[in-house]
Parts: sequence; C-alpha cells; structure tokens
Amino acid sequence: MPTAPTTTTAEPSRPAAPDPSRWAPLRPLVLRLHFYAGVLVAPFLLVAAVTGFLYAASFQAERIVYAQETTVPAGDSKLPIGRQVAAARGAHPEGTLSAVRLSAEEDATTRVLLSGVPGVDEDHVLAVFVDPYTGRVRGALEQYGSTGALPLRTWIDEFHRDLHLGENGRLYSELAASWLWVIAGGGLVLWCARRRAQRKVRGTNGRRRTLGLHGTVGVWTAVGFLFLSATGLTWSTYAGANIDELRTSLGQATPSISATVGGEHAGHGSAARGDGRHGVGLDRVLAAARAEGLTDPVEIVPPADASSAYVVRQIERGWPGKQDAVAVEPATGEVLDVLRFADYPVLAKLTRWGIDLHTGVLFGPVNQIALMGLALSLVLLIVWGYRMWWQRGRAGMFGRPVPRGAWRQVPPQILVPGMAAIAVLGYFVPLLGIPLAAFLVVDVVLGEIAHRRGRGSRGGRTARSGTPTRT
Repeated sequence: MPTAPTTTTAEPSRPAAPDPSRWAPLRPLVLRLHFYAGVLVAPFLLVAAVTGFLYAASFQAERIVYAQETTVPAGDSKLPIGRQVAAARGAHPEGTLSAVRLSAEEDATTRVLLSGVPGVDEDHVLAVFVDPYTGRVRGALEQYGSTGALPLRTWIDEFHRDLHLGENGRLYSELAASWLWVIAGGGLVLWCARRRAQRKVRGTNGRRRTLGLHGTVGVWTAVGFLFLSATGLTWSTYAGANIDELRTSLGQATPSISATVGGEHAGHGSAARGDGRHGVGLDRVLAAARAEGLTDPVEIVPPADASSAYVVRQIERGWPGKQDAVAVEPATGEVLDVLRFADYPVLAKLTRWGIDLHTGVLFGPVNQIALMGLALSLVLLIVWGYRMWWQRGRAGMFGRPVPRGAWRQVPPQILVPGMAAIAVLGYFVPLLGIPLAAFLVVDVVLGEIAHRRGRGSRGGRTARSGTPTRT
C-alpha cells in the first residue's frame, strides 16, 4: 500500500519534463536515411570531392604550367587589336575567328580564339596567345568554357563533371549533388538531436570518438555542402533543366543581348571574314564599348553573318563582377543594345554568383582555398562514416544496418506532408526522387521477406515445442 502513492507522484513528472518530442519519432527515420544514403552515395561523393579539390587547385597550377603562353613582360603601349589578330592569323590561318579576349592585367597576353580548327574538339576553341606589346605569338592551346580553362584545368573539369564519359557520365555528378544536401541536412538534424555530452570528442575513443569527429566537422561544413549541392544542380542535366524552366516561368531567366542588325544596315557588307576586319573593325568596336563604360577584361565576338552585330562583353567573374555587354553595328560602329548586369533579375544574379562561387572564380584564391577545404572535409567525413559502419559491426566484416520500421513511428500529420514534399522534390530533382523511391520499395520488400522468414521460423519452433508463439 505505501508504494502506490509514491508511484503516482513520480509518473506525472516524466512526461511533463521532456516535451522534446513531437519530432523524436523522426530521428530514427532520419538516421536510417542518412545511414543508407551515406553508404550508397558516398563513393560518388568521394569522386566528386577529390576531383573538386583538384579543380580548385588547378587555377594556380595553370598559371605555373602555362606561364610561357599567358604572361609577358609589361611594355609601354599596346598594339591595336587588329594588328594583334593579324599576327595570330598569320601564325594560325586555319579555322574561323570566334572571339578576342583582352586581359586587365598588364603582363597578360591577348587571346585570339579560333573555332573549327582541325584536330581541336568541336566544343573547344584554339586560343592563340599574342604579346599585346610586340605582336609576337607566344603559343597556342585548346581552351574550354567561359572561364577560359586551358588543357590542364579542362581535363580536371571534365573529369569532375562527367568522368570523361560524356552526357551519360554527368549522371554521376548530378546524383552526388542531388543527395549531398540530403546527407548534410540529415547529419545536421542528428547532431542537433544528440545531447551535448554525446557530442564531445576529447576523452573518448572507438566508435564514439569517430562519431564525434564526424559530427563536429559535418556541422561546421554543412552550410557549405548545402551550397555546393544547390549550385551544382543549377547546371545539371535534369534538375538544371527543371530549374531553368521554373526561373523562366517566374520571369527570372538570364537576359541576353540583342545582336541582330535591322533597318537600313541589315545585310550591308559581307559576313565576317574570320580576321576581325568585318565592317568598321575590332578597334572601332572596342572604342564604342569603352564609351559605354566597358573596361577590361572584355571579349569581342565578331558577327556570325551579315545580319549580326559585334558583341562586346565583360568577362570579369570576380567581386565586384564586370559582366555588362554591348552590341555594335558593324557598318557604322553604332551601339545597338546595352545589357547591364545590374538590370538582371534577382534569381539570374544569384544563379550567376552561385555558379561562379561553386567554380572558384568569384573571390579568386580565397574562393579556391575554401573549396579545397570543403572538398577535404567531405573526404574525411566519408572515411569516418565508413569507419563508423565498420565499428558498428560486432564481429562481421561489415557493420550492422540501422533497424527497419522507423517510418511507422512518425505521426501522420508529419509523415503525410513530408511524403508530399519528397514527391515534389523528386519531380524537380529526379536523381534524388528515383533512387529514393527505389530504396523505399526494396527496403519494404526486404523487410516483408525478413518478417515472413522470422514468422515462419517462430512457427516451426512452436510446432516442435508444442507451445504457441506471440506475434
């Protein structure tokens, strides 16, 4: 009798004290998703991290490897652009002039870009490097992309993007980007849900120490991983197309300059001759762009045909960026259109800055060092994650998986909206949605098989023992 009051007074205090938890049932589900996503997607993330580290380092390596072509002693005055292009075409008459790039650095060469050159990949151009002070050709290299990547950086960039397997290879990087934010977000939720005492690393050993290191580094780098995932998806194959479609529907697409010649000047003159002397010529075009405030570095693109204008665009991707553009009428040198980066829609600006930050050009070497740090952190997290899996096993070669059935513990008012949100995300990010759906189906099937086997074995033991078994 004396014990009854004691029990009734102790019980009410237990539910009232921790109200932590409408969200507590979510933890096992997040843990299971984090575990399996980490185990299965980690190899793709590891490749992306290692190649991303190399890409971030390639900017400085490129300066050293190609110093002969890209740098010259600074002189007193630069030659007209027309003379520089003529020197490049004298050394390399093959192909068609596609652009001329002028650097803002006094010791940099001018790049004369030629397309359709035999032996050069159709997606690349041949960059002829000309000393702007003497007109001497310093060399020629293949170039790729808007950032002016030369062979070393191009090779690493393509390895990071598609493993040199073409469009099919891009699925690997999109899969990694699609799941990186899920793994990082899930890890952040798990870390926040752990008690403060369980987060400590000092004084611990074994799996608990590995878990502490994994969690501490993960929480400090989670925001960076979320950013890399989001920006990587913006130019991926499937998710990128959906994002572009969404931006367009919202009126946030990246604007383009009008380079069509109309009115009385339409069709005047001949098509671009491939030497930069079409119409008024490169120097008059550059002067018109300078009058509109375009400063180096700039890229001059000659007309594609008789109805097209010259386009001069700034190509500085650092901060603050110089990304204005003008279209210049070939026959008169008149400016036909001006496009200011300041007038871009908000999402177009954010996309541009996000991609430039992801590729390491927005803040120069600081940006590249930060990317290398994130890549190294991701490699460490993957190694620690697999080590925890190993340490989780009792005696076997591989660790024990997280138990099934976690989703059954989630209240319907959380589970149903969560599943709807996953369905929407799966539509816009198919390499997240499709593998996740496949995982759920396989997991349910394996769980049902295990349940039936367990029930059958219990039934066999019951038959032999003659006693019923509870199910």
